[in-house]
Amino acid sequence: MDLQLHFQEHIEDNFPFLKNKKLLIAASGGIDSTVCINLLQNLNFKISLAHCNFNLRKKDSELDELFVKKEAQNLLIPFFVKSFDTISYANKNKISVQLAARELRYEWFDELISENHFDYLITAHHLDDSLETFLINLTRGTGLDGLTGIPVINNNIIRPLMPFTREEIETFAKIHNIAWREDSSNLETKYLRNKLRHDLIPILKDLNPNFMNTFARTIDNLQGSEQIIKDRMESILHEIEELQGDIHQFHIGKIKALSNSKAYLFEILKNYGFTDWKEIVSLLDAQSGKQMFSKTHRLVKDRDFLLLTSVESNGKINTSLIHENDKEFTNKELCLKLEKSNLPSLRSGSKDGITVDKNLLKFPLIVRKWEKGDYFYPAGMQGKKKLSKYFKDEKLSILEKEKIWLLCTEENEIIWVIGKRKDDRFKVTNETIEILKIENETSM
Repeated sequence: MDLQLHFQEHIEDNFPFLKNKKLLIAASGGIDSTVCINLLQNLNFKISLAHCNFNLRKKDSELDELFVKKEAQNLLIPFFVKSFDTISYANKNKISVQLAARELRYEWFDELISENHFDYLITAHHLDDSLETFLINLTRGTGLDGLTGIPVINNNIIRPLMPFTREEIETFAKIHNIAWREDSSNLETKYLRNKLRHDLIPILKDLNPNFMNTFARTIDNLQGSEQIIKDRMESILHEIEELQGDIHQFHIGKIKALSNSKAYLFEILKNYGFTDWKEIVSLLDAQSGKQMFSKTHRLVKDRDFLLLTSVESNGKINTSLIHENDKEFTNKELCLKLEKSNLPSLRSGSKDGITVDKNLLKFPLIVRKWEKGDYFYPAGMQGKKKLSKYFKDEKLSILEKEKIWLLCTEENEIIWVIGKRKDDRFKVTNETIEILKIENETSM
């Protein structure tokens, strides 16, 4: 069957939602994207072209840009181009040139889509690309999700050529006299992808002339297995996970009762940047307080739970001051409103607000995190109590305790464990002349 007819059936069966949509095609000038452009143009889709000039191949980069521009002009379709200093970007961010090009490319595509109201981005990845990605992930070590190939649909990115092989695309281009630009760097085997393409994959195809078809079936089977795992994990998470604000709590006892704790932990945490799975499994039996970090997240053992939270990128907030005439205090985590009055109606208090005798306070007030050794006189209780004991009685986790803020006097006497309980020493009485009402609007 001619590729055009096969492609049309594929679109009608799997992408009927693309009809009358505004599509942006990532156009390199190579054979894959050029054929993709022609196939979609022949089906009368509303398309535009976006070309990235990464300035990595000197004059060839300029010729690639010119080729795509002429193609857009010949087809009478909109054309976008952007030039990048890829080498400088890679050096500045200490990443590979390939990763730099990818980040620059997709960041610009997102901008184009937003500014010009495109519905979908079309890329020309095909079955051979998926095989190469499969083998790259296999050589580096991966879970099942790394062996399911390149996704056909990923949010607003559509890859309509995915079922087709490089050979089918080349045959179509030659039959229909479609011109394209060759990228000489694709022949260099210093890159892993090219080494697999030129050295390993031909051997696999020689061992099995029907290898691409069997690989496509394998990918389909693996994707089916992956879906089963996703469905199972949704059910498991309902049983073992509790959300406390932005803290994920995973019940250790329930994890250990599963058939393979390590496998389940991998599925739970794989998207949070962790790699040392042996150490993560050891957290299940570790002492409370032991923790691990990825670049983006923190995992802490706390009694019966593993606690997962994002890593604060801007560091800790230290002590801040509230002066006597301030009416508001805010930082990255907290928002307090202050109001002075002598009205008895202000005599109220809750976890989101307190009233205190203003004349008992010594300004400026201090807002800070709690420290070991802190104590206060909890309202409604007799005598003083260490905060560490109070937190234990309240059954606060390690991460919940870290989020606690204190409001203190100038002499560092605790007025309020914000959001929890106020100190009895500053309460409003019948002898109070002026009241200070403090409301915590952080959680409102």
